[in-house]
Amino acid sequence: MADTLFDEGSAPDRPGAPLAVRVRPRTIDEVVGQGHLLGEGGPLRRLIDGAGHVSVILWGPPGTGKTTLASLLSRATSRRFVELSAVTAGVRDVREVVERARDELGVRGVGTVLFIDEVHRFNKTQQDALLPAVENGWVTLVAATTENPSFSVVAPLLSRSLVLTLEPLSDDELRTVLTRALHDPRGLAGAASVSDAAMDHLVRVGAGDARRALTALEAVSGVEGSIEVSDVEQAVQLVAVSYDRDGDQHYDVISAFIKSIRGSDVNAALHYLARMIEAGEDSRFIARRLMILASEDIGMADPSALQTAVAAAEACALLGLPEARLSLAHATIHLALSPKSNAVIMAIDEAIADVRGGSIGTVPPHLRDGHYPGAAAHGHGVAYRYPHDSPEGIVEQAYAPDAVVRREYYRPTSHGAEARWGDINERIRRVLRGDVDSRDPLGSENAPEGS
Repeated sequence: MADTLFDEGSAPDRPGAPLAVRVRPRTIDEVVGQGHLLGEGGPLRRLIDGAGHVSVILWGPPGTGKTTLASLLSRATSRRFVELSAVTAGVRDVREVVERARDELGVRGVGTVLFIDEVHRFNKTQQDALLPAVENGWVTLVAATTENPSFSVVAPLLSRSLVLTLEPLSDDELRTVLTRALHDPRGLAGAASVSDAAMDHLVRVGAGDARRALTALEAVSGVEGSIEVSDVEQAVQLVAVSYDRDGDQHYDVISAFIKSIRGSDVNAALHYLARMIEAGEDSRFIARRLMILASEDIGMADPSALQTAVAAAEACALLGLPEARLSLAHATIHLALSPKSNAVIMAIDEAIADVRGGSIGTVPPHLRDGHYPGAAAHGHGVAYRYPHDSPEGIVEQAYAPDAVVRREYYRPTSHGAEARWGDINERIRRVLRGDVDSRDPLGSENAPEGS
């Protein structure tokens, strides 16, 4: 737990602190990025300038300045700064902080900024323990989270806080942070130089995360002479993929993956697939989503898409990663390039909606089981016409209950193979209703390829 009054000294000055800590901004003017929050009239700018003591939840990816902004808020308002990590703190720690904050406010008139990092890791009981302190103004809560607070923060705490969204730093902003660290006396103080190409590579390594970029710079700072791309590559063997299998990235990346396939952008889909593979996502999870998509977004426009997706799922079960990446890529490419149709999901969902809405009706008598003794006396199975007795294989006959006899759930598109299936469906429908002659309703010239 950190309990600091910033006019008494600052942790970033301690010898041996990481570069990212040493060059942490001390004033609002040193902050790079987040202009939508810190610009003139921005919500965080107003809070730091002392306009109100509202609690805030800072939501954004790592390395975007959540801890820095919390400390600046405390410094600007001359309040105690207490830091808790939700990874290690418990309910007892929270209550101790709250009790001391209440005493400090009542006895000395000194307010407290309570910064909780990774607040999404607090359970409901721990978050509820904060409510009285926030409600009564004993602390100004600044909570940081990389997860969507709508799902990770309890509603009472959420309603008492201002949610501010932080954005990843742009390439130019990361370049500013790195350049400052190279020359700042608190940083490398000009002891290292970086070529333009190596700087570009450091920016790519950072991927919007200032802490990651600065850590990479520090790792390579001992190189003699100018730092080149090869030096950065050697020091940073593998860029850590920003991906939490239990958090937002898990859902955001798979969502982008599915939407890219649905939108037929094969390259974007492969990018998101690669991100999931490199982050260690469960290959079976990816395969399941591909199987769902094959029916939901492609369906009869390419009936073989589901076969490919199922085969990829079987390959994942038999092979596992990394070998299964080939099967997943195979399926991703196939599905992304396939013609698209949502007629299958629309059909089943409309049918289910009718059933749930009470449009059920009774099974027509001629379709009921007629194999038990006495069935004929009830009309069950009587007058049923056996389709195979017709040379065409289809006969005029009612199958649906009266309640939905005119409902058309399956409405084929004109995309891919579904165009031909649509023509067949229309001809069958007309034969069943007696609208046309039943001769050759499924002629070979009308069958889709591969059927």
